Amino acid sequence: MELVFATNNKNKISEVQALVPNNIKLLSLKDIGCLEDIPETQDTIAGNAIQKTEYIKTHYGYACFADDTGLEVEALNGAPGVYSARYAGEQKNAEDNMRKLLSELKNTTNRTAQFKTVIALHLNNELQTFAGICTGEITKIKYGEKGFGYDPIFRPKGYEQTFAQMDLSLKNSIGHRGKAVSQLVSFLNSSKK
Repeated sequence: MELVFATNNKNKISEVQALVPNNIKLLSLKDIGCLEDIPETQDTIAGNAIQKTEYIKTHYGYACFADDTGLEVEALNGAPGVYSARYAGEQKNAEDNMRKLLSELKNTTNRTAQFKTVIALHLNNELQTFAGICTGEITKIKYGEKGFGYDPIFRPKGYEQTFAQMDLSLKNSIGHRGKAVSQLVSFLNSSKK
């Protein structure tokens, strides 16, 4: 069976391909000829993931899954949330986003935050969603060189390191995306004939 993962991030695709059942071949957006930007206009993380899968199903006809992730900071009433990638502007620059977030939390002692990933799967004309959450806190300065996005300023609860200081295997085992992918894989394993 072929299943589209609505991304062109080769690292994401190979990571997830290693986790899904052997009878499922993942295709990227490029593999199916989807070169346009898929709309993400919903006001929730789940809404954006669902919108991406429905776009692929409607326009390309493939079974598909998509993910969307956001960082939710308690002191900022859940911001940046659905706007995490473009928090400091449409250029979607991680350094700018982190700088803006650290500036907004400068005089705040409550640094509680969580990463949330939602995966939406459109398979056999049914829609399923899977969510993964990792709680933690925003550090005052950046630590580490690994990962991407807000990883250098997010320290998961119960750990001394930020995501950007962790090996990928540890990050995936405790992180939001790893938890959501694990649920997706369990569902695919249980539904294969």
